[in-house]
Amino acid sequence: MNDNPTPTIPFIDLAAQRDRLQPGLDQAIAAVLGHGAFINGPEVKAFERDLAAFAGVAHAIGCGNGTDALFLPLLAHGVGAGDAVLVPSFTFVATAEVVVLTGATPVFVDVDAETFNVSAETMQKGVAEALRRGLRPRAMIPVDLFGLPADYDALNALADAEDMLVIADAAQSFGGRRGDRPVGSLAKITSTSFFPSKPLGCYGDGGAILTDDDDLADQLRSLRAHGGGKDKYDNVRIGVNSRLDTIQAAVLSCKLAILADEIVARGNAAARYNSAMPEAVMPPRIFNDAVSAWAQYTVRVANRDAVAAQLKTLGIPTAVYYPKPLHQQQAYRDYPVAGDGLPVSERLADEVLSLPMHPYLEDPVQQRILEGLRSVVTA
Repeated sequence: MNDNPTPTIPFIDLAAQRDRLQPGLDQAIAAVLGHGAFINGPEVKAFERDLAAFAGVAHAIGCGNGTDALFLPLLAHGVGAGDAVLVPSFTFVATAEVVVLTGATPVFVDVDAETFNVSAETMQKGVAEALRRGLRPRAMIPVDLFGLPADYDALNALADAEDMLVIADAAQSFGGRRGDRPVGSLAKITSTSFFPSKPLGCYGDGGAILTDDDDLADQLRSLRAHGGGKDKYDNVRIGVNSRLDTIQAAVLSCKLAILADEIVARGNAAARYNSAMPEAVMPPRIFNDAVSAWAQYTVRVANRDAVAAQLKTLGIPTAVYYPKPLHQQQAYRDYPVAGDGLPVSERLADEVLSLPMHPYLEDPVQQRILEGLRSVVTA
């Protein structure tokens, strides 16, 4: 029996962040407990104001979770039956789920093998497939996978040419940038998630929508509160119940204050990975003008499952995002697929492996990860 087993490295170290913020978190939560405004308390408006300023937009509308942050803009624009919404297949299910819930049809498109993101070229194939099926290409939802903002200049240009709506799914990329523009300002509508593991995460569920459109912001505020008008008992539209809790807003304000610093730390950790990655492992690619939020550090490697299993024996955790593209999953396999299939998404599902990544990942720990990975892939 081994009395000194190899300690397991945290995949995401929320405890280190909590230790850094503990006094401020305690004070912020105590303030909410003190005034008792647990729904729509002053911390919600304060956080929305600061979040909008961070993203460089006029409005941030908090909501219950990241899925609702995608659903509410579709609802506001009346997306429904007969409409097609283009989405990547290589992503989490929420991106397609919200489309189906509106009554519209998701059209699955492929992603780039190096960036893991959709491109204007793959989205153009989605437009063609929608038209071939007699659907109206109404919207696209690019996903900034693993933290890298997509090429919104090209995507917005395509959307304008096709009279389509762009909803940026920035659940993993908030805090990132393209050039001098922060995520949140790259598309007319940006949705993000505050799930605890995200670059900006709360201690439960939460989400937000970012926009410069004053009328849309007013609609979204109504839709998140049952479609209420000037009085909550005077409902002017069909809405849902999707509010950001006051306590979560208080927590998020504490975390937002250090987000820029944490993004730098994530970038430094990614650079250390890149500088010593074994030749048998393909690291992620970043555009020259992009700053990734590095929600995940995801590589491609042959014999992925075997590599992950061997790393686990060394106390090195990994994760697979995502093991099966959406178009191959039972609930979504009957929906349209763009082009001649999605070979990149299918190949990535067999090869991607995410390594530990967070702002508190110290160099000696990373060296242990890299040494373990090198020993496994060169064995």
